[in-house]
Amino acid sequence: MPRPPSDWITLREAAEMFAAANIAISRDTLARWAKGGKLQSIRPGRYLYVRRAQVRSLLTPRRRGVRVERLQPGLFEDLDG
Repeated sequence: MPRPPSDWITLREAAEMFAAANIAISRDTLARWAKGGKLQSIRPGRYLYVRRAQVRSLLTPRRRGVRVERLQPGLFEDLDG
């Protein structure tokens, strides 16, 4: 019987989420990130768990907008006509 969904997942499950996105991250790397504070983690017993939502947020590309003021002056002047 499958276990109910939880926000806490094992390092193996987190590594599988990265692999599904074509990003090779080992469980050892995830453990280092957890130890270093990059990932929230708990260890209620033998296994280390990280937050599913936090792993998803690492897989979501950040949107970086460019402000008009920061564009090089005259960059698009040739396109006006």
